Amino acid sequence: MGSALLLCGPGIGSNRGIARAEGSFGFEQVKRMAAERASRPYQPPEETMPAVLRDMSYDQYRAIRFRPSSALWADGNGFKAQFFHRGFLYRRRVRVGIVEDGIVTPVAYRPDMFDLGGLDVPDLPDLGFAGIRLHHPAGGGSTGDEFAVFLGASYFRLIARGQEYGISGRGVAVNTGGSEPEEFPDFTEFWIERPEAGAEEITVLALLDGPSVTGAFRFRLRPGDTTRARVDASLVLRRPVGQLGLAPLTSMFLHGENGPRGFDDFRPEMHDSDGLLMLDGAGEWSWRPLVNGRPSPLATGYAMAGPGGFGLMQRDRDFASYLDVQAMHERRPSLWVEPRGDWAQGVLELYEFPSLEEYNDNIVAYWVPRRPPDPGRPLDFGYDLTVMDGGTGLYPLGRVTGTHIGSAERLRPTVPPSPERRFFVVDFEGDGLPGHGAGLSADVTASAGAVVEPVVEHVPQTGGWRLYFEYRPVEDAPAELAARLMRSDRVMTETWRFTW
Repeated sequence: MGSALLLCGPGIGSNRGIARAEGSFGFEQVKRMAAERASRPYQPPEETMPAVLRDMSYDQYRAIRFRPSSALWADGNGFKAQFFHRGFLYRRRVRVGIVEDGIVTPVAYRPDMFDLGGLDVPDLPDLGFAGIRLHHPAGGGSTGDEFAVFLGASYFRLIARGQEYGISGRGVAVNTGGSEPEEFPDFTEFWIERPEAGAEEITVLALLDGPSVTGAFRFRLRPGDTTRARVDASLVLRRPVGQLGLAPLTSMFLHGENGPRGFDDFRPEMHDSDGLLMLDGAGEWSWRPLVNGRPSPLATGYAMAGPGGFGLMQRDRDFASYLDVQAMHERRPSLWVEPRGDWAQGVLELYEFPSLEEYNDNIVAYWVPRRPPDPGRPLDFGYDLTVMDGGTGLYPLGRVTGTHIGSAERLRPTVPPSPERRFFVVDFEGDGLPGHGAGLSADVTASAGAVVEPVVEHVPQTGGWRLYFEYRPVEDAPAELAARLMRSDRVMTETWRFTW
């Protein structure tokens, strides 16, 4: 076999700081690196760069283009790897290596890999890269065959064929929504295993480092109509943390059918995800619609004995709901996490913070183990991540398709007026739901306050069913609302949940 330099194509060369292990490099070596790094004081990644890159604008950064001819395996018809230039917000250097037959060959930065968009950059040093992007003919949206991006902190984004980027995954969430300052560890090094000719899967290894935690990750990625990622991880704490979130998902929800109504926007809805879908260890499916516009951030925890799965979903796939020709929110992906092994007791947490801008990712969902690991002791876990459309084929129960909230006082005036009363309308649809005359009933509960006169009716326009009920809250008392449709003692729908 020829040398790795010749086999890997353009852009390969020497690069100090990346280990070279003769014929043995793999995930176990990255785990050992993470454990060793956790025993040493944290050193932030290198950010040194020319001022013209550090101070560049968003538009200048977007104008930088990687030259496809410089991609790894550019001459093949399978997987290809490209790179992101450093600059703007992406100042931290990541190192990249190619693994073939267990041998690592570093990828060296070259200025001619990039079209800098007319930017005047004098005598660029060996800058390294800001991140990586992966391409394959089986994946990609309107911009081509790109299906995976690793860029910024420990963020990564995936799409299936025909989708547009939206929701992100993250390696780990540290103190998200807690009383301690949130940390954003970085993927500081990547290793891409060279795929065989005709391979349908590619493996990326990553080393994570941050002030409180290090980690090793293995992503086995398979693009297609439904892109899949098999994720293995090992986290090691440097020091105790207030909250450790596993398999975090990050998305954007600005406004939707359930509010807020104060946005002066021609688009009826604006979001990358519209709800959190949950499967608990007992087999109950639940749907929690996302909310923006509260006066302060809200963290909602759902305790369970191990999650069966969870995901932030873009369930509404109708262009008429968004009316945005360029953004195409109806084509944003949904990410579904299925844990492997026993994740034991813990809390599935949803964190929502108020936002007035569509470029803010203001939604995070993640699993919090009840007992975080002690510093220095590895926490090994794995999960399967599926990139899909709305996720409506995951189970046969009826699903929530709409949540609408308004004033009950307007519909049913009282003397004296009671403007705190709210009127909820929840729509359910699904092939498993019966038609008119089936006699469905509602099981509606509230942890505080009162539920008044729930009514269920068939909706001939959609073939689904609608639940109406009035909710009378208790002043200054938070509450968890839950509702599902029943036929006698048989559960017909997922459980709708809402935090008041």
